[in-house]
Amino acid sequence: MTDELLIRRDGVAGVISLNRPKAIHALTLGMCQGMMETLSQWAGDPEVKAVILDHSEGRGFCSGGDINLLRKSALEDGGEAGRKFFFDEYRLNHQLFTYDKPVVAFMDGITMGGGVGISQPAKYRVATENTRFAMPETGIGLFPDVGGGWYLSRLDGRVGQFLALTGARLKGEECLWAGLATHYLPSEALEEAKTRIAAGHEIAGVLSALAVTPPEPKIARNAAAIRKHFAFDTLEEVLASLESDDSEWAAKELATLRTKSPQACKVSLRQLAESEKLETFAQNMAMEYRIGSRVLVLPDFAEGVRAVIVDKDHAPKWNPATPEGVSDEMLDAIFAPLPTEEEWKPL
Repeated sequence: MTDELLIRRDGVAGVISLNRPKAIHALTLGMCQGMMETLSQWAGDPEVKAVILDHSEGRGFCSGGDINLLRKSALEDGGEAGRKFFFDEYRLNHQLFTYDKPVVAFMDGITMGGGVGISQPAKYRVATENTRFAMPETGIGLFPDVGGGWYLSRLDGRVGQFLALTGARLKGEECLWAGLATHYLPSEALEEAKTRIAAGHEIAGVLSALAVTPPEPKIARNAAAIRKHFAFDTLEEVLASLESDDSEWAAKELATLRTKSPQACKVSLRQLAESEKLETFAQNMAMEYRIGSRVLVLPDFAEGVRAVIVDKDHAPKWNPATPEGVSDEMLDAIFAPLPTEEEWKPL
């Protein structure tokens, strides 16, 4: 078992703490596999009544997945290692989604990408004043995977489409407002919450008792604008709608979208539209694996990571460079079924 996870029993709770503080607890393949193994063991242990997901020291719950591994794979092995990572990470996401025992995820601090993938399946999702939630993948040529299609497509008021395209960061109170968190607790109350859960107290009652009234969610002020401008399933229509609005907010969001990968934005909109029609989470993960397998080795991913994470010049050269350059045929190829033996399947 990897030392990147701290795993222990505390009373009736099994506790998994992410332990890569220098990487803001970004998930590695070993972490995903270790969590799956632990969850499988606890599933058959009658003494484990609940699972707690949190992080060790540091300023974030989980900043995402192992981006460096994925980029190296895209450049050096045709995406083979990257596909292996996605395959197991998505199995972990599905395992959490279908887990029979209640899972409590403490989203204290940065919760992005892969961190969203392991927190959103939890029955209880706790936000704090430190929470910073985002799915920023369109900025690096990817898409909101790890189940993002399922969760974001089911948010009210087209908030999911807004988050997927812009990569906007939500604070804890905004997560509660949007339905991405179930409770809002002050960070100073988290240890007491964990202690009570481990002692066998009813989880919903514990979290409700320690919850506080959050600040006003700023995103609520723009809810009508989000519903209006992000109502479309094509990127061109979203951009045109924002261009027709002379407000400062619309100009800001339009400028943000202009920096994102056109391909990634179009993939994300189609992903959410398709996911909303699916009946099971497993179907969603199979679809996202198909997308991920293709997008990983297209030019925008390696270029996006170069611009944002490696060179940090924040000047990616997207290919195609415009929304009009991303054809329906390109999207069809990204979403097409894989050969049967390569398709994703749950544990």
